[in-house]
Amino acid sequence: MLSKKTQYAFKALMYMAQVEKDGPILIAEIARKKKIPLKFLENILLELKKGEVLDSKKGKGGGYFFKEAPSKIHLAKVMRLLDGPIALLPCVSLNFYERCKNCDEKNCGLRDTLIMARDATLRILEKKTVADLV
Repeated sequence: MLSKKTQYAFKALMYMAQVEKDGPILIAEIARKKKIPLKFLENILLELKKGEVLDSKKGKGGGYFFKEAPSKIHLAKVMRLLDGPIALLPCVSLNFYERCKNCDEKNCGLRDTLIMARDATLRILEKKTVADLV
């Protein structure tokens, strides 16, 4: 399940993609237009900046803007930045793998099934971009 944080991030990114031709966008504008709590949005956009999805400019005409085109920002990247693993168990995660305690990975039907679920999910999330959401 997507966290509220990631849902707000996608709302903000969709809005930014719609108006990006207008230049950097103020946090207050995004918060007001998309009904996202300002302090929460500040933290989200900061994380997206640290993850090199967004950049910012200070001063007059400042605000947040995309570091690269929305058509190049895959949904999986945003989800991993904000929520961590996409996989349902740590033992099937590609980027955050951890061995499950008391589990024989070679003979685990649950693990096998969740690998298929992960792969199916990633086929979509690594293909779709922020631009596709607009």
